[in-house]
Amino acid sequence: MPRKQTIVAALALVQEWTLPGAATLGSSVRAKGILLEMRARLPPASKKSLDIVGAVLTLRMHEGMEDAFQAASAVVSAGMQGIESLPVIPREIEDILSISTTERHRWLKDGRLQSAGTRTVKLHGRAKKITFHVFDPRHVEEVLNEDLVAAWREDDAITRAENRRQAMWKAKRSRAEKAGIAEEPVSDSNPADAERHKLKGWAEFERSGLLR
Repeated sequence: MPRKQTIVAALALVQEWTLPGAATLGSSVRAKGILLEMRARLPPASKKSLDIVGAVLTLRMHEGMEDAFQAASAVVSAGMQGIESLPVIPREIEDILSISTTERHRWLKDGRLQSAGTRTVKLHGRAKKITFHVFDPRHVEEVLNEDLVAAWREDDAITRAENRRQAMWKAKRSRAEKAGIAEEPVSDSNPADAERHKLKGWAEFERSGLLR
């Protein structure tokens, strides 16, 4: 039995908008986020008529839907004004900077990543709302262009190494104190060392590692 052929009507009404690089920051996740932002502004019946390929937003509707097409087109055109300033959300900044969620949280907490405020949304199918930080795209662009992520990771590695060293020293000192081991005697061959150990509290000062 021959298969029935499906005839698909041509989508005669088409309009496109190209997203500037300052808006997408080279991220497909950011481009998809802009699409979702635009769809959220459209009437329910028009949402799926707007799609994106690469960095090009495309609105397509069937002939005879001129009124809905014009209304949706006006919404998208208005949304494109100042699109470069649309706040960057967490999943977008992670993709743009190629960072992990842990790094985003750590650098946000210590101020290296600067929050541009918070946004509260209700996820589809869930009753509970969530609140998250958003970021100024120009700040994100600065971090990207100056390769600050590499510098921050190097700083974090140095900090982790220092923390491990301090933890090992404290553990060693604690074991020594529990074992009742006296402080290491000072050699008479070095008068300078002998003199400084006479100073009150000098041993504790050296243990803190401040002179290393």
